[in-house]
Amino acid sequence: MKVTPTAIPDVLLIEPRVFGDVRGFFFESFNQRAFATATGLDVNFVQDNHSRSQQGVLRGLHYQIRQPQGKLVRVAAGEVFDVAVDVRRSSPTFGKWVGVLLSAENKLQMWVPPGFAHGFVVLSEAAEFLYKTTDYYAPEHEQCIAWNDPSIGVVWPALPVAPQLSAKDQAGKPFVSAPVFD
Repeated sequence: MKVTPTAIPDVLLIEPRVFGDVRGFFFESFNQRAFATATGLDVNFVQDNHSRSQQGVLRGLHYQIRQPQGKLVRVAAGEVFDVAVDVRRSSPTFGKWVGVLLSAENKLQMWVPPGFAHGFVVLSEAAEFLYKTTDYYAPEHEQCIAWNDPSIGVVWPALPVAPQLSAKDQAGKPFVSAPVFD
């Protein structure tokens, strides 16, 4: 696997080694030993999640203020624009964001460390999004920052339709009033 730091060095882009021929392809989507060796991170994943969304669905920007989750994310079908926002007040990249195109075709993965808000928008007709987490989902600790908060300034790709948001995402807080990590 090839690991490349993004513009926020704690957020990593991971390119698996893919073996393909006329029959199709094979790759290890996760190998604990290889991940630890390539990233220098000793993480324990406790939950796997799989979502399917239609084009224009925007999920985020989510994080858990307690039981923070590190996430290893990838796309099994379709294409998304995936975003991580640093919500660690003591970080030199506090309030900064990074975005990456993840797709079934490019097979890229992104490591989103604990202390980051996360979200994505579906660019293809539909997308299946998979992610491993380092802590369990705890809805009582979940936070949501408005996806379009101007103080963060995420530049989302243009969509042929307005983003489709859940009620929770429609009620996302402004970054300035959202709880953050010290």
